[in-house]
Amino acid sequence: MTGMDGWGVLEQAAELSRHGEAFALATVVWRQGPSSSQPGSRAIITADGEVRGWIGGACAEPSVIRAAQHVIVSGTARLLLLGSPDQFGGAIPDGMAVIPISCQSEGALAVYIEPVVPVPHLVIVGRSPMAHTLADIARDLGWRADLIDGTDFNTSDADERCMVVIATQGHHDEAVVERAVAARPAYLGLVGSAKRGTAVLGYLADRGVPQGALDRVKVPAGLDLGSTTHQEIAVAIIAELVQLRAAGALDTAAATRARAAVAATATDPVCGMAVETGPGSLQLRRDGVTYYFCCAGCRQAFERDPDVYRKRETRC
Repeated sequence: MTGMDGWGVLEQAAELSRHGEAFALATVVWRQGPSSSQPGSRAIITADGEVRGWIGGACAEPSVIRAAQHVIVSGTARLLLLGSPDQFGGAIPDGMAVIPISCQSEGALAVYIEPVVPVPHLVIVGRSPMAHTLADIARDLGWRADLIDGTDFNTSDADERCMVVIATQGHHDEAVVERAVAARPAYLGLVGSAKRGTAVLGYLADRGVPQGALDRVKVPAGLDLGSTTHQEIAVAIIAELVQLRAAGALDTAAATRARAAVAATATDPVCGMAVETGPGSLQLRRDGVTYYFCCAGCRQAFERDPDVYRKRETRC
């Protein structure tokens, strides 16, 4: 965790967003003392679980990180209530979650965690009228759109977070596709007929470009609308990209890393904290099931009376 005040967190959040990085922003909205956090305390949580800012000590942090990674994956904000259920009154509304924490103090926190999803980034290679129309539509949607000549396009102009559409109309298609494939964008489409696409991809396969990489190239780019004008081709491409994004098919690398990180954590059956499941974790195997613990005290409590905590886990 890096130390910075709330305004510093917001400034860094803006910088991460400009660079196209997905993350979650956690804000303490309520506190019951004693607690090291204050209302308004903020932190950035990255997909890898790095915390920049301050939202609480060792008891709260693991649960907030795990919840933040869920938020990055789902794209849906949530309110996390850290403490015992009786500290938050009666029924807990939908969209809120109560997580017990193992601190011996009576402190409790309410932390609002929201996803920060970067603006979609579309790289269009080519200078045809269709390419210009496509860039205009993308910008009207609030997307970031870069228009680059085929001869000027390099692998460094794209990355795994962006979408690339190649509209070079037969001018150096093979070289541009080869450079684009190396960037491994979230989407790569080639504007042209299926016959032209087969020729381009076949040439690159003969040059030794891995087939798995070539299989990711969509030819022709866009939804199949039949014989269309260049304006309608641009609409078809945008429609396909919107459809894929809505279906989660263009998940960012950050979401993929967050999903893997969530899978690598478990819930302590005694205190309810999120704990890592790596080789160095405190664990205990009973009746074919491996349980993970935040500290030796929780493990000892489970060993003394495992049936109590198994029943609690079943109710949850």
